Amino acid sequence: MKSQLANFFTIINLSCGVFAILFTLQGELRVSLLFITIAAVFDRLDGAAARKFDCSSDFGKQLDSLTDIISFGVAPALMIYHAILFDFGYAGALFTVFYIACGAIRLARFNITENHNSFIGLPITAAGCILTLLYLAVGYWPDYTFMFAILILSFLMVSTIRVRKM
Repeated sequence: MKSQLANFFTIINLSCGVFAILFTLQGELRVSLLFITIAAVFDRLDGAAARKFDCSSDFGKQLDSLTDIISFGVAPALMIYHAILFDFGYAGALFTVFYIACGAIRLARFNITENHNSFIGLPITAAGCILTLLYLAVGYWPDYTFMFAILILSFLMVSTIRVRKM
């Protein structure tokens, strides 16, 4: 039972990501923000549970990555697209897809590398949380800043910068 606790938390994370997408589609962006935030909590808990009970596995790593692309790739990107980027037409859509693609590349690279002390590139969880929190600045910051933000986060995810693990 203990060995499946991490995967259970991952499934809760996934569920929150899907709910965030569904609420975004309904125009309930603040509720979407809440679900992405809860997903981040469960993303942290699944890793903690896997370490505590020494039940890390290749299956869990793959499940976590598939979940992260939904909760911290698709969900925040669609939320920001719905909030502001759709005003930019095709460019806004292209930047949204670019962010999701960079997140997928980042996760694929993570899954095939072994590095115990640091991440290479900004983790998608961090990028997704930053993008989600930027929603709170909509209406306060100029619209084009969100285009730059999503582009910068995209490049940081696929960059070779090292980010220390916490």
